[in-house]
Amino acid sequence: MLSKKSRYQSTPHFTDPDIFPGLQTRPIGPSTGVIEHEVVEGDRLDQLAQHYYKDDRLWWRIVDANPEFTCPRSVLDKAMVGRVILIPRVGE
Repeated sequence: MLSKKSRYQSTPHFTDPDIFPGLQTRPIGPSTGVIEHEVVEGDRLDQLAQHYYKDDRLWWRIVDANPEFTCPRSVLDKAMVGRVILIPRVGE
């Protein structure tokens, strides 16, 4: 059961719970990135969230703002060093 405040609250379940009883992929709308962050070796999503939002649990906002990444770990792997990621505005 999900909290009423969960960002997954309106995410649909798979149509056949006997095959997989979980949730489908959560749709992510466009995000307005207002800060461009150049990834450096050692960056971690929780640390970036703490730096920009003062809350390390908001790392998912950064992942949502960069939909080309299919996995949160891929956002900051070594291949990302030197690339720019978007940090969305708080409250969006």
